[in-house]
Amino acid sequence: MSKPTSSPAVELRPLSPEQSAWRWKILIATYCAYAGYYLTRKAFTICKNTIAVEFNWDLQDVAHIWTAYLVAYLIGQFINSFIGREKGPRFLLLGGLGISMACNAIFGFTNSYSTFLIFMFFNGLVQASGWPGAVGGVSEWLRPHERGTIMGIWSTSYMVGNILVKSLGGLLLDHYGWRWSFFGLTLATVGVWLVVYWWQRNRPEDVGLPPIVDPIAPEDRTVEASQATSVSFSEYFRMAFNPIVLSMGLAYFCIKFLRYALDSWLPAFLDIQGMDAAEASYYSMIFDYTGVGGSIVAGWVLDRFFRGNWAMLCFVMGLGMVFGYYSVIMWGTSPVNTAILFGLVGFMIYGPDTLLCGAAAVQVAGVRNGVAVAGIVNGFGSIGPVVQEEIIGLLVRDDVHAGIRDSNRLALAMSVLFALLMLILSFKVSKRRTDCSPE
Repeated sequence: MSKPTSSPAVELRPLSPEQSAWRWKILIATYCAYAGYYLTRKAFTICKNTIAVEFNWDLQDVAHIWTAYLVAYLIGQFINSFIGREKGPRFLLLGGLGISMACNAIFGFTNSYSTFLIFMFFNGLVQASGWPGAVGGVSEWLRPHERGTIMGIWSTSYMVGNILVKSLGGLLLDHYGWRWSFFGLTLATVGVWLVVYWWQRNRPEDVGLPPIVDPIAPEDRTVEASQATSVSFSEYFRMAFNPIVLSMGLAYFCIKFLRYALDSWLPAFLDIQGMDAAEASYYSMIFDYTGVGGSIVAGWVLDRFFRGNWAMLCFVMGLGMVFGYYSVIMWGTSPVNTAILFGLVGFMIYGPDTLLCGAAAVQVAGVRNGVAVAGIVNGFGSIGPVVQEEIIGLLVRDDVHAGIRDSNRLALAMSVLFALLMLILSFKVSKRRTDCSPE
């Protein structure tokens, strides 16, 4: 069978009004979708201290519940990225959001530790459909020269979701109790599900429009993989263990270790250091607000100055992470100072976070495999949150204040490791791009 040939003319044509209108719908629907995933994911992290006090659980008991979620999320990344490559992003987003809403409604009613543990595991499995589904949902609607800038803005969806959880969920927690944090956020997600149902389509051809990108164009792909509409499990397996994809997954392990440590523990740490629960939830949003800026700036800089060299940009921001954590250790002498300094950390973390599982995933493997590689990288990276939850839970078990100091030192070491990994990966990617460039 002859290989299909790419058609560069597809990406030279200006978008028609219909293509442009549908692309806006896709961007809005997938943006809302992933923000919605956070509404049914993170209520537990802002309520965990309150729940622990009400049921007389210690912080390590609570850490086990979130670890169940994280283990399931890790497993689910590989399962959902394969399903998404076969069934399409729309299937993932509608199914994942729907089941996750049901799990969160159960959390609001339960008084049982085992119920929290079991359904948190189920929630993790379906939550893992979110990012592969969202990245796959936009990959055939964006052209290579604009991908970094648009996805840099679009990737702020999970930061906005995090902010909504901490603000709306924190408000409900403060005024009505932790159960209404789950109920209220679940009700808000129903509206998101409807937007996805009405506006999300996998590719322009699904609504009778010509393609916006050429799905088999080589671009700067560094991972050899089929660009057919369906792939076998053996092809998926080879893609998962490609050295570039593995290196991206290892680097993303560091990023997710750091980000989830702050997502999961920063409100509780600020609470322990003297803020009340609602105030700690609001102050922890500084990390998310600066992260929005980091994501947007990273995408714009990638297209304008780094010419698509995402690995080198991640290295530069990795150095910024090292400085940020050093600042927290040296000058984070009060809860307010700590929250503000973590704003610098957030700016530097969220840039690489969005690149590694967004524009970079599509660039290295092509638009058809964006859903798969995003899930694979996220899957390997998701080992980080599992490890951090148990390690930090152990560190704070006996002496919470010493545990906080040790957690910050560990985060500094992890940021140094990330910067070194990205420096090595930048040389690998640059060499591959040079070797594959035409003479």
